[in-house]
Amino acid sequence: MLSSAAAGLRSHLLSSRLAGTVATTREKSLERYRLFAARDPRALLGLEPERDWSVPDLVALMAAECGVSPDPARLTGQDTIDPDRTVAALDAFAARLAAAARRRAPVLLGTGHPGRLLGFYASLASGLSAAGCPVLAPAEGSRVDITTRFGVRPYNLSYVRGVALVHEPGARPTPGAPGAHTHSPLPLRTALAAAATGDGPVPELVIGDHGWVCAAGQLGIEAMGPGDTDDPALFVGQAEGRVSVAVPLDDTARPDRYGPLAHYVLNRACLSQ
Repeated sequence: MLSSAAAGLRSHLLSSRLAGTVATTREKSLERYRLFAARDPRALLGLEPERDWSVPDLVALMAAECGVSPDPARLTGQDTIDPDRTVAALDAFAARLAAAARRRAPVLLGTGHPGRLLGFYASLASGLSAAGCPVLAPAEGSRVDITTRFGVRPYNLSYVRGVALVHEPGARPTPGAPGAHTHSPLPLRTALAAAATGDGPVPELVIGDHGWVCAAGQLGIEAMGPGDTDDPALFVGQAEGRVSVAVPLDDTARPDRYGPLAHYVLNRACLSQ
C-alpha cells in the first residue's frame, strides 16, 4: 500500500499528465526506437550499448520500465507511462540522493530541457548543497559546438542556480529564459574534461537528462535522471548497468508540474530545507 505522500504524488502525476496518458506520441517513440536500434547518435545520447537492441527489444524494455503498450502492432496514438513505476523510480532516486548526501559527494547537475526541468534540478542542487555536497560548475563559459538539424552551432556552457545548461553566444541565461534544448552528450563531456584537469573535485554523481545522464554513465560515473517514452537510451543504460536510476515521466510539461516531484524526492532523502 502506498504511503499518503506517495499516493498524493501518484495523483499529481496523473492529473498533470506526467504519467498516465502523456503528450509523447507512439509514432515519435517508435521512430526513436528505430534510430536507437540503428545506433544513430541522435538516439544514443552518448551511450554505447553493449548488445544489439532491436525495435521489438526496445518496445518490451520500455513496456517493462515505463508502462508503454507492449503491443508491437500499436503504431499510433498517445503513449502511456505507469505512475506506479514513476513513484517506484523516484523512491530509488531519493535513496541514491540520500546516499550521496551522507558521504557529501561532489555532484554535477545538468539539463538539456532547461525550459521545463531547470526548477526541478535547482531544488535538488539547493538541497544537496545544504547537506554539504559540493555542487560543481566546471567549464563555465566554455564553448560547445553541437550538431543540430541546422548544422553545427556554437553554444556556451553556463550554470543557473547550480544547474548546467547551454545557450546561444551572447544570450544571458536566467531562470525565466534559461537556455537551449539539446540531447547532446557534448556539454557533459566538456564539463567533465574541465573538472578532470582542474584543481577541484570531479563529480561522483551526475543528475540530469538525455546526454548528461547517458554520457556520464558511459564514462563510469553514477548517473540518474528522468526519461520520457521516446528516450530509450536511459532505460537501456539502466538495463545494462550504467545508469543508476531512470525515472519514467513526460519531460515536456509546464515547469511548475515538476515541483511536487522535487519536494517528494527531497523529503524521502531527508534533505528538505
